[in-house]
Amino acid sequence: MTWVTWRQFRVQAVVTAAALAALTVYLLVLGFSIRAAYDTDIAACTPATCSTAVEHFTNTYDAQVGLVGALLLAIPALVGIFWGAPLVARELEEKTDKLVWNQSVTRARWLAVKLGLLGAVTVLASGLLSLLLTWSASRYDQVTGDRFAALNFAARNVVPVGYALFAFALGAVTGLVVRRTLPAMAITLAVFALVQVAVPNGIRQHIMPPVSETVTVDAAVMERINGLGIRGSEGAFLTGYSAPGVWSLSEEMKLFKPDGSPYLEADAVPCMAAGSFAKAKACTASQNLHFSYIYQPGSRYWPFQWIELSAFLVLTLLLTALGFLWIRRRRA
Repeated sequence: MTWVTWRQFRVQAVVTAAALAALTVYLLVLGFSIRAAYDTDIAACTPATCSTAVEHFTNTYDAQVGLVGALLLAIPALVGIFWGAPLVARELEEKTDKLVWNQSVTRARWLAVKLGLLGAVTVLASGLLSLLLTWSASRYDQVTGDRFAALNFAARNVVPVGYALFAFALGAVTGLVVRRTLPAMAITLAVFALVQVAVPNGIRQHIMPPVSETVTVDAAVMERINGLGIRGSEGAFLTGYSAPGVWSLSEEMKLFKPDGSPYLEADAVPCMAAGSFAKAKACTASQNLHFSYIYQPGSRYWPFQWIELSAFLVLTLLLTALGFLWIRRRRA
């Protein structure tokens, strides 16, 4: 049974091995290049040159790291579509399931061997690529300090393995239920895409209760913002502020006076009319204002990784159990 499954999978295995080899070479070259640039430009910079060095460093590697990260994020979907969905659906379409199930091999064992063999390859391939990208981009991530960004978080360390296994199980079980390869592929892609949008945008930030703290507006805070605004009676607010190394959940920070009352339009107009954005920031920083800032601390990065991996592994097990229940129901 194992040999038959391998024979059916050999074309995908060859393509996967070739792609892994090419990506491995590219990630090794990229990783050594990033490390060399970091040692030359960042580690050796002075306070007067560090800002320019960081900007040049990130501009050089933004596109390359982002592109590989997006590719790694797409790999689980490809696994679900091209490995998972046809795994059982093709057998059912071509009626080869009747031949197999009339032999001494039970349906449960047949499904277990297929899921086990390809699931192991899925873990190996996704784990290797994630490990390589994590190593390759480690200095880049250290400079940007944005490990919680949706693309960075989903393409580094352990969670890509969970995504890949979930997508594979989703495709396999969908094919078992739908019994047609193309519809199973389409459904797998749609469901997995929905999950990949919902998790970073609506679920991940609630894995642990966020932290809320009051931040006093000073010159350092004003250097980290990208905008000052006024919204009529709602008062003045800041945009684009983020403390170093955290996952900011606040998009607009409403300003308050030292006594806790809102910093209204009438209060903000003199600073807004200061003549330049730099003068407006300096004026605002001099008034001892504060705002409420909501974020996830950087120390929660690894707990978030393990929790999200565990959640996708549980979903994978539930899908696998559904597959075995479904195949027994067909027999009954």
